[in-house]
Amino acid sequence: MADYVQVQTTLEGRADAERLAKALVERRLAACVQILGPIQSIYRWKGGLETAEEWLCLIKTRRDFYPRVEQAILELHPYEVPEIVVLPITTGSKAYLAWLEDQLEGGNTA
Repeated sequence: MADYVQVQTTLEGRADAERLAKALVERRLAACVQILGPIQSIYRWKGGLETAEEWLCLIKTRRDFYPRVEQAILELHPYEVPEIVVLPITTGSKAYLAWLEDQLEGGNTA
């Protein structure tokens, strides 16, 4: 079975998050993208302290798809330096992981 990961990124607006999510799923780079928000982020940027309302995308994909997922995020993301963080999925239900794989490979189950 393939290695699966969850990629996360934040965007400033819900419409941007939905556009990214749809593009990743339509391109079969992600089986599922969950959008959470709004969330509040506090961070340093260009020497100052910033506070922003953002939307968090949780992208389920395969580890070997990551370079293409990263490229798509960079292509579609409005930020100068977007958050792109990869977390391993160390285990999961066999049925869910089989569904995830099927969605990435072009199947149409469930």
